[in-house]
Amino acid sequence: MTFVYLHGFRSSPASAKATRFAAAVAALPQALRPKLSIPALPDRPSQAMAIVESLVRQATAPVCLVGSSLGGFYATAAAERFGVRAALINPAVAPDVDLRDHGGIQVNLHTGARFEVTQAHFDDLRALRVDRITRPQRYLLLVQTGDEVLDYRQAVAFYAGAYQFVQGGGDHAFAGFEAQIPTILAFVARDGH
Repeated sequence: MTFVYLHGFRSSPASAKATRFAAAVAALPQALRPKLSIPALPDRPSQAMAIVESLVRQATAPVCLVGSSLGGFYATAAAERFGVRAALINPAVAPDVDLRDHGGIQVNLHTGARFEVTQAHFDDLRALRVDRITRPQRYLLLVQTGDEVLDYRQAVAFYAGAYQFVQGGGDHAFAGFEAQIPTILAFVARDGH
């Protein structure tokens, strides 16, 4: 198995969820340990998706994408394109709309790098948008109702039929994420891919 963890908007591989997921995978017995890639995604969506697609194509074992927020959006687009599994944590469903208030200069929360969100970003996001998932059983949705950034109900509706864990309270960062890592690993192991 190969896991590809996709971080969210203004984030990086140094995010709390990414580092906790990496630590949990590293703690698995060597014989059971999957490969793990946590790419630094560029701010431009078309470039980020090119990296995701390249990682999926190069994988030598079945792939499961794990995406948080905007990373969940990318994971969904790639899962539909390549037929792989995806575990989504408080995913963005319509970032071309939801991120409109974030146009202009932004700062990466981990690296401090500055970048500008332009109309081209929104055009990329619109082009990547999936109208409807085709095989809900391919997805695991993890959302918290206290998400202060995205409306969890959009994700629950969009991923109807998928395996869903909806937890009351929490926040956009998904409080207590480490407790859900075994759920992600079990979802992937359920039928071997």
